[in-house]
Amino acid sequence: MKKRFNQSSEVTELLRPFLAWIMLSAGAGIAAGAATVALLDTINHVLHYPEGLTGNLLLVFTALCVLVLIGRMVSDMSTNLVGQRLVAQIRKTLARKILGAPIDALERYRTHRLMPVLTQDIDMISDVAFTLASTVIAIAIVLGCLGYLAWLSPQLFVLLIVALIVGATVQAWAQARGVAGFWKARDLEETLHKAYRGISDGAKELRMHRSRRSRVLEDQIDLTVDKIRAINQKAINTYVMATAFGSALFFMLIAVVLWWATIQHPAPEVVSGFVMVLLFLKGPMEQIIETLPGIGRAKVAFQRIKDLSVRFASPEAYLNLALEPSMISLNESIQLVGVRYAFNVPEGGEAFVLGPIDLILKPGELVFVVGDNGSGKTTLIKLLLGLYAPQEGEIHLDGKPVVADSHDDYRQLFTTVFSDFYLFEELVTDEIYRAHGLSEKALPYLQRLEIAHKVSVKDGTFSTIDLSTGQRKRLALVHAYLEGRPVLVFDEWAADQDPTFRHLFYTELLPELRTKGHLLVVISHDDRYFHLADRVVCMKFGQIVDNSKYR
Repeated sequence: MKKRFNQSSEVTELLRPFLAWIMLSAGAGIAAGAATVALLDTINHVLHYPEGLTGNLLLVFTALCVLVLIGRMVSDMSTNLVGQRLVAQIRKTLARKILGAPIDALERYRTHRLMPVLTQDIDMISDVAFTLASTVIAIAIVLGCLGYLAWLSPQLFVLLIVALIVGATVQAWAQARGVAGFWKARDLEETLHKAYRGISDGAKELRMHRSRRSRVLEDQIDLTVDKIRAINQKAINTYVMATAFGSALFFMLIAVVLWWATIQHPAPEVVSGFVMVLLFLKGPMEQIIETLPGIGRAKVAFQRIKDLSVRFASPEAYLNLALEPSMISLNESIQLVGVRYAFNVPEGGEAFVLGPIDLILKPGELVFVVGDNGSGKTTLIKLLLGLYAPQEGEIHLDGKPVVADSHDDYRQLFTTVFSDFYLFEELVTDEIYRAHGLSEKALPYLQRLEIAHKVSVKDGTFSTIDLSTGQRKRLALVHAYLEGRPVLVFDEWAADQDPTFRHLFYTELLPELRTKGHLLVVISHDDRYFHLADRVVCMKFGQIVDNSKYR
């Protein structure tokens, strides 16, 4: 019950800004429903009125038709407005929460779980939102029709209520079964998305390994797709059978009405009214029932969105998502003082602990960070960059501690190229570069890195990034050059370069940047170039075991 309450509360909070539009949609829908019921009464009256549809009855009939038309249009358009704005708000809110979430929280929440929420689940809510107006109108029509039938004949109305209770019980059972199925299918969607990423990111490896390719296709994709199909098919078939039962129930009711008329001999308008309204009522009832599977899926989708929202509900303190440039600078040093960071304990393993670390880095230094795989190099870099917050110890900038409200400003000191880097097509640089032509500013770097024949810069964007990994890393280096930040951090930048460019990177590019006053921190395994560094920080088991000039 607590989960349902929280979910209902969050829905209410999301809908609060659109309350006026929702009330307009509901009011227009109810008016359209009431007018529809009045039309049915008018038609029933005309059937037993000798003069037919003339005079005032014609005017009333025309006015009711206009009211139904306007009511439906206003209700549909208002609901569409609310639905589109609600989806836009959810998308923007989730984007801000993801951008504001701590990096370690994002790393724990895998991409194959994140993307279905941002795409499939939000689209599901968008689809259902548009059907709500017609559903509100259908509910208004149903309630109005029931009131009209109760006025025509209380005795027959009692029979109708009994039948509706039976039908509602069947629909409630179908709803519970269907939603349970949709939950299972939604969980499998994450598994399928993970498999899709595997055949995309691991396409080369799968070409080279027939058995693995077959296993991925048959066991991870085909089997999962078949499970999703079977579960969704079973869930929707449950709704279909319940709908078919409800449809048959209407005709059984009509038969009961006709049988009752042969015994009780009611007024003709009572019998015709019941038969006509029941035949008409079948449409709105089926419309309501047909929306139930979508509503069931939307409930599952909203819960997934809520779970993601709650997971990222604690943003980094003082994280600045605005676009104002930072005026921060590095004058003396960056110092890590007793910095320690421990990961969560993995199942069946031991937690990796980095630190305590003491390290001083100064402008104009070229520092290599070396060590075996798993020694803590990347974790150290993430702490240095401020991507991970130290669990113990402090980071000092020019002798002053980096505190929560200056944390995001501190990160603006750095330009990074990670080993698992993401290359953005758009170049973001100081306005002075744009004023003097960013294309001209980038061209010398593109030429020196021997990719000017493949890539150009137009309107602040690379013409293409569809290149080899090594060439894309060179484009990332162009980003670093143009940003011109005080500290440049490279994580195995040269690993994907040919020997010529590897030599150029270590012997020319890095020394030139150092000469310009940049602090350079480089994770590397190229021991043949260690002698070029001012210092080599050697990591082992989460500790710095050496921090001196390489000999």
